[in-house]
Amino acid sequence: MYSEKVMDHFQNPRNVGEIENASGVGTVGNAKCGDIMRMYLDIDENQVIRECKFKTFGCGAAVATSSMATELVKGKTIYEALQITNQAVMEALDGLPPVKVHCSLLAEEAIHAALWDYAEKNNIKIEGLEKPKNDISEGEEEEEY
Repeated sequence: MYSEKVMDHFQNPRNVGEIENASGVGTVGNAKCGDIMRMYLDIDENQVIRECKFKTFGCGAAVATSSMATELVKGKTIYEALQITNQAVMEALDGLPPVKVHCSLLAEEAIHAALWDYAEKNNIKIEGLEKPKNDISEGEEEEEY
């Protein structure tokens, strides 16, 4: 059902925790399944993500997608991080079961929410970044879980 990479990131999650005085913090959730993901970014003066940590309350797939998302954004510029999609997270994990795809959406939105917070704190506009939703189930079709 789950790939070896999903199991590895669930059982040995990378970058768990908080960053004190983070450059950007984003929290998103999914009211339908109860998952909540918080992403912390430490961004340097060249707009490169030095450090990324997460705290996730949710299922194993939510933990695995959070862990993989932090690995994917580290060392990237804010614009490169903005390009990381839920599809990229899923591919990096060698796929997710269809009923767990929403966990990868949560990871993508958490990155965007943290970037949004960074932009607001620094009074800048990140081209292509839209205000993130707090609840990714908003506007979704009814899904069976």
